[in-house]
Amino acid sequence: METVKILERRERLDWDYDGDADVLYVSVGRPRKAIGVDIGQGVVIRYDEAQKEVIGVTIIGVRARLIESLRKGKTDGSQSRLPGRARGARSRSTR
Repeated sequence: METVKILERRERLDWDYDGDADVLYVSVGRPRKAIGVDIGQGVVIRYDEAQKEVIGVTIIGVRARLIESLRKGKTDGSQSRLPGRARGARSRSTR
C-alpha cells in the first residue's frame, strides 16, 4: 500500500463555513492546488498528489447532519452549547 501523509506537519488549520450551501472547508495551512477524493457520505478529502499528503477536507451537509444527530440523541455525552451563526454566514479561523 502506498504511503499517504495525514497531518504530519504542525501547520495551522484554516476553515471556512458556507452557510448557504451548508459546507465546511478545512485546510491544513493555506489552501493550495489538490485533487478531491470523494470518500462517501458527503466527505471529500483534498489530496496533494505531488507531496502525497492530505491537505484538507470538505464536509457537505454539516448543519443538517448535526441537527439530525442531536435530534436522534447521538452524542458522546460531552456536548457543549456553541453560539449559532446566522444562516449564510461565512466564517474563517486559524489556529
